[in-house]
Amino acid sequence: MTDARRDLPSVSALIESPGIRNLLQHHPRKSVLDAIRATVDASRASGGAQRTEDEWVESIASTLRDATRPSLRRVINATGVVLHTNLGRAPLAAAAVRAIEQVAEGFSNLEYDIETGARGSRYSHCVGLLRQLTGAEDALVVNNCAAAMVLSLNALAQKKEVLVSRGELVEIGGSFRIPDIMARSGAKLVEVGTTNRTHDDDYRRAVTPKTGAIVKVHRSNFAMEGFTAEVSVERLAFIAAEHGLPVIHDLGSGLLVSLDDYGLSGEPTASMALASGATLVLMSGDKLLGGPQAGIVLGASATVARLRKNPFARAMRVDKLTLSALEATLRIYLEPERALREIPVLAMLSAPAAEVRSRAESIAASLLQRGIGVEVISSEATVGGGAFPTARIPSAALAIAADAAATEDRLRHGDLPVIGRLGDGKLHLDLRSVLPSEDGALAQAIVRARA
Repeated sequence: MTDARRDLPSVSALIESPGIRNLLQHHPRKSVLDAIRATVDASRASGGAQRTEDEWVESIASTLRDATRPSLRRVINATGVVLHTNLGRAPLAAAAVRAIEQVAEGFSNLEYDIETGARGSRYSHCVGLLRQLTGAEDALVVNNCAAAMVLSLNALAQKKEVLVSRGELVEIGGSFRIPDIMARSGAKLVEVGTTNRTHDDDYRRAVTPKTGAIVKVHRSNFAMEGFTAEVSVERLAFIAAEHGLPVIHDLGSGLLVSLDDYGLSGEPTASMALASGATLVLMSGDKLLGGPQAGIVLGASATVARLRKNPFARAMRVDKLTLSALEATLRIYLEPERALREIPVLAMLSAPAAEVRSRAESIAASLLQRGIGVEVISSEATVGGGAFPTARIPSAALAIAADAAATEDRLRHGDLPVIGRLGDGKLHLDLRSVLPSEDGALAQAIVRARA
């Protein structure tokens, strides 16, 4: 018997073929050579099946595409979880994307004062807007909310005790826990109260000459019901004032406008948190605020100044792209109605259920015309990102029953991956978390996956 592997073409022969020469016009020679060798090696390992020249070129091109595909890619979020941490949380508003492009393509005044012609500070950007939108005396932007917590405690309570209710020692995403994060600040955590009930006197009894601050953590990613009690920020501010202590309120979500009219209540806005009397309010930029990943510190000027001068501030500072996107996002909030339209997260959360269902039905109709079996079903979306944990938002989803698991796999491995969820033997693609501008791309991806 003849070993088919002996008939495998050489690398030099393949690279001279017309199809490969075309690939060389669009890719580095080394990348093409690596793809040829990998394809030939794979064929040799599998027994060296016969192929035409066109088949070799297609296999090499496929290997090259896989090898040169970016690791970080855009996907379509059809999970029904709007702020999906694994999928990058908040998509940016068009204005924020344009702002990034303008700043990224050239130089910028990141740390240059155009008015005076002297060195400036990156900490000046976004401050005016944050003050205007929240009523804060001052503001500081760092790289995420956990960093804001570490910086705040290190600046205000290093080597001192920090009081926190046991019921607020939460675990956030990726197995990171509030106690672990706080410990990195150099402060000593002192738990007060019990898991389900904490009272004013629990804090008062825990205050000692070594106490440096009181921390309030908003339980945004879970809810406690039943026999529970907690101390409000207003009460904590009163207790802290008795002892000359700061109150640090980890708000988390970064909500700037109320969503009560859309059935999402119970999450305080940043201005409400500040009005409650906290010395500092900490929040995220990429959750309900709908901007880039950032940690935002709001509060009294003298206190924020201490954070700004802390050496950790440099280690936690944000770059020009984050600041440009955040500033553009904040500017939209100057008109709250515009924010609900133009900031994707707010638009998705506030869209009427009938509108979401209409989009699903339109996609389903186009798929049915192509002979692809799909039905529109009622579903429940969630906010995600550790916000409104008990909220269930009426939504609509495309449900595909035939070859559900295989279809999910093909959609996930497409050029533009579509991430859905399997349940009840069907693939569910929830339109609540899909941007309206992606409806056409979603339909095309389903067509390719079902081909």
